[in-house]
Amino acid sequence: MKPTFTIVTVTWNAASVIQPTLDSIKMQSCTDFEYLLVDGQSTDDTLERVRAAAIGNTRIVSEPDRGLYDAMNKAMGLAQGEYIIWLNAGDAFAAPDSLARMAVLAQDRPDVIYGQTQLVNSERQVVGKRHLTAPEHLTADSFKRGMLVCHQAFVARREIMPQYDLQYRFSADYDWCIKVLKVSQSNAYAGPEPLINFLDEGTTSRNHKASLKERYRIMCKNYGTLPTMWRHLGFAIRHLMRKWR
Repeated sequence: MKPTFTIVTVTWNAASVIQPTLDSIKMQSCTDFEYLLVDGQSTDDTLERVRAAAIGNTRIVSEPDRGLYDAMNKAMGLAQGEYIIWLNAGDAFAAPDSLARMAVLAQDRPDVIYGQTQLVNSERQVVGKRHLTAPEHLTADSFKRGMLVCHQAFVARREIMPQYDLQYRFSADYDWCIKVLKVSQSNAYAGPEPLINFLDEGTTSRNHKASLKERYRIMCKNYGTLPTMWRHLGFAIRHLMRKWR
């Protein structure tokens, strides 16, 4: 019998950050999952750590790839679960019942299950919430305001998933979520308690700017250029207010 969930971690030399991810998977009260590690031929002991974790129903694929989103496309072809959870190395389930909460919602077979995310530092201390909050009612138009749901807390049915567009190096996940929501018939909210701990390592200025440029292009493509320009004026004001606080 195929599992309800496939938990996917894409790695390359992630030994320094992957242990909390593995620990959080192993402590889940719900065991209706397979764990799929798609690795880009790490040269550190990433694979040894995964094997040592001895998580039941684990599969490891380690071979060259063309980057994160190429590896994620590969994972979609390998996954057997009805739903895919993207859990990056360093990120983790927020509590031992996180997967169980999603499993309850999965009984009604929604196309998307989603929830809240909290930020943790390298010491695994909670440092706050994301500056964007997942809404109780989610549609493709919700993402006009940005990526309201963290990718790791956005769980979709495998059969409706498109491939990630590899023209986007940093924001293909944003484009992908919008595409999923455009075809989704029902979305289930997991409530206000966080589902995911997101490792807040920060991003380089160059990559952050490149990501924002890609998101702008994605917004223009999906929501129109003029409306996107006006919204970005609001984003700039929101950013300045956040810095002031």
